[in-house]
Amino acid sequence: MKLLSGSKNIRFSDMMTLIIGFGFHLSRTEGSHHIFAHPDVAELVNLQEVEGQVKPYQIRQFLKLVERYSLKLEK
Repeated sequence: MKLLSGSKNIRFSDMMTLIIGFGFHLSRTEGSHHIFAHPDVAELVNLQEVEGQVKPYQIRQFLKLVERYSLKLEK
């Protein structure tokens, strides 16, 4: 998976699908910022689409949340 291999070229649509797969939902959109919330996670996930891609630091932040909260992909 490109995400885990450290790729910096992750499509925004792919990242949104992944985040939703981990149980997050789109809470609100403010300009280019898409804010996601999860019922068991106190922190929010912020994604910005830049030329169809996700910002690399936002990918790293999301992966840290997954690890910190031991989140699993939902079926």
